[in-house]
Amino acid sequence: MANVGRFNDWEGCFNARDLGGLGALRPGVLIRADSLDGLTARGWTTLAADGVRTVIDLRNAGEAEVDHAPRPAGVTTLRISLDGIEHRDFWDVWWGTPGFGTPAYFRPFLERFPDRVAAVARAVAGAAPGGVAFHCGLGRDRTGIIALVLLRLAGASPQEIADDHALSEPRVRARYAALGRSYDDAGIQAYVAGLGTTVHALARDTAQWLDADAYLRGAGLTAAELDGLRGRLGA
Repeated sequence: MANVGRFNDWEGCFNARDLGGLGALRPGVLIRADSLDGLTARGWTTLAADGVRTVIDLRNAGEAEVDHAPRPAGVTTLRISLDGIEHRDFWDVWWGTPGFGTPAYFRPFLERFPDRVAAVARAVAGAAPGGVAFHCGLGRDRTGIIALVLLRLAGASPQEIADDHALSEPRVRARYAALGRSYDDAGIQAYVAGLGTTVHALARDTAQWLDADAYLRGAGLTAAELDGLRGRLGA
């Protein structure tokens, strides 16, 4: 596997990392990432060599850009929009706010959209043999929600999940820099300080709150589907 520490070295991608080793999760099963549109031909070749056979794109319609290089024939892409952006009762509260860039919105999202999380969980459980890479734009927020749920199901501790979440921030900065865009997190820092907490604590506390088994059952997953998902995760 081509990686640097836990990060996968996929040329054209900045925030891909293997979640194996957290909880009972085996290496190569789940990889979280930022958008894969920018992968070079070498990047796609490396992704496939790392065993990924399914890509789940969590972004909204219209976010995807034209791929810089063709996707390998042996890799299936599933597009499952996580946000449910049409549900204005939720997004009019969160969209465009500093909290949207933090785990402060994770629990409200999980409570409001269990059906959308369940759709991703089913896709992971039913994916073809091989690794599953799931991604959004930056690989931090939407990807972070799915990582939190699946890692909790795999037995990862709240501390492990919060530590994993923290790995994204430097990679987000690197992505912005590589694209020649400025990155200013002053609003996020002020928002979190105003809550009297930290980004790490928000991620940890949400993971502590979540009973992934009960949550996914409540979201409609059957016992057989949960067993299949656990089997895939090694839980």
